[in-house]
Amino acid sequence: MRLRPLKHLLIFSALTLSLNAAVPAAPDASAAIPAAAEGPAKDAMDAFKAGRHAKAVELAKPLADQGNAEALYLMGFASESGQGIEASKDKALEYYRKAAALKHKDSIYRLSFILLASEKEEERDQAREALETAAKDDPTVAARILGEAYLRGRLSPAPDPDKAIFWWKHAATAGDIPSLLLVARFYEGQFGFPELKDPKSALANYEKAAALGDAGAMAALGSRLLSGDEKNRDEKKGREWLKKAIEAKEYTAYLALGDYEENVKKDLKAALAEYERGKDAGQMDCILRTADFYIGGKGVEKDSVRGMALLQKAAETGNPIANFRLAAQALSSEKPDLLVAYGHLLKAASGNLAEAQNELGLLYLSGKLAAADSAAGVAWLTRAAQGGFAQAQNNLGTLYERGAAGLSQNIENAGQLYAAAANQGHGPATLALARLLNDGIGTKSNPEKAWALATLASERGVEDGKKLATDIASKFDEKQRAAAQKELDDVKSGKSSDTPSKVAKAPAPKAPAAPPAAPKKVK
Repeated sequence: MRLRPLKHLLIFSALTLSLNAAVPAAPDASAAIPAAAEGPAKDAMDAFKAGRHAKAVELAKPLADQGNAEALYLMGFASESGQGIEASKDKALEYYRKAAALKHKDSIYRLSFILLASEKEEERDQAREALETAAKDDPTVAARILGEAYLRGRLSPAPDPDKAIFWWKHAATAGDIPSLLLVARFYEGQFGFPELKDPKSALANYEKAAALGDAGAMAALGSRLLSGDEKNRDEKKGREWLKKAIEAKEYTAYLALGDYEENVKKDLKAALAEYERGKDAGQMDCILRTADFYIGGKGVEKDSVRGMALLQKAAETGNPIANFRLAAQALSSEKPDLLVAYGHLLKAASGNLAEAQNELGLLYLSGKLAAADSAAGVAWLTRAAQGGFAQAQNNLGTLYERGAAGLSQNIENAGQLYAAAANQGHGPATLALARLLNDGIGTKSNPEKAWALATLASERGVEDGKKLATDIASKFDEKQRAAAQKELDDVKSGKSSDTPSKVAKAPAPKAPAAPPAAPKKVK
């Protein structure tokens, strides 16, 4: 494989790497269930919802052949998901297209989801055309999907925030609460594009959603009025919205009240009282905060037993954060219990907590679990890296660069992973990129950009960054020194000509389908 020049992997643009995680994804093909139907296809739909997929297909097939839109939709979904019939993308598209031609809305959206995921531009254009047509009659859903597609760069060469906002506002004007919340989050900068942040517009959209009765929006609005931008704070109004959220059984409002008392008012006792109320209502974050307060003796007499009991209770529900904290406690005690820590780490990692996946991967590679398990270690690091966890991206990049842990040396993969981590402000990964560029590993040497990245790594707290930058600069003439400074300015501002619109995913090995069993012996 020809190595991609590293200059195409240096990413420091305004687009955040967590975009895919930040933007709510369209419904997954395996998660959706055909809606209930009336008329001829009702029995087939009822059978499918009851889990009798083969029977549902048997009932729906003749109706679909006769052109019944609901039956066509069910056959499309069965073909897409492989439930009751052999999975086939082509057959799913065929059924959805026929149902979409009959203006069946769910079919239009399922068809669009498939086409938007295509690598073929013409198929993505077909999705755009179908959604734009649907948006004329049903802007609340179709326009919301269009906005997301533009922000993800599925309908444009690069993410297009202007078109995303245009379509989300179109849906919001039609009364779509999720789109109001997307607009609010966008103006808060949650999807990147900091130059387009507008706190007042964010608040206005949260308030519109709250006024329409959305309890989550009430809590979000109240939280921001209490603890957000100082210029926009309004304690009285914030408390009123949080009270309304609690009345609507949105108990994250207790969390917002606790955070306000803890971080703004600096009243730990009052904060604990709010967290306790949230705990009693079953709000998981409040349970975790209460546990932290008792374990740390914040605003209350230290009571580790009570705090640990709360963590244990949360962990028993499968909460990954609670399991991760219990793992940390087991490892930091006077007599570390590696097996207990491993068990909690495994649960936390299986719960998709990227930090736990990274730590579990390192634990497997360390050999402390009876023997090193390189395959499991790399698999868990990969899962964390693909989840956007910068430390795991750097760790995995190091393994690829060195050809360690059973991996073949692959500088391209290493560069992609380092770039992904560096784009999130990870200092060691930034230094790694600087080193590769300076030494010309996998690319043509570029000391000016290497100096810029080494300097940036130093600013990010990596001591060796300053040393590398000094060594590189010692060989510069005045022209190179000026070019290097420009590189640093461009990288910091996101104006570097080498900045692509998004990061390629590193083609790393897949994580195991099921977590490995716990080892029987520990050294």
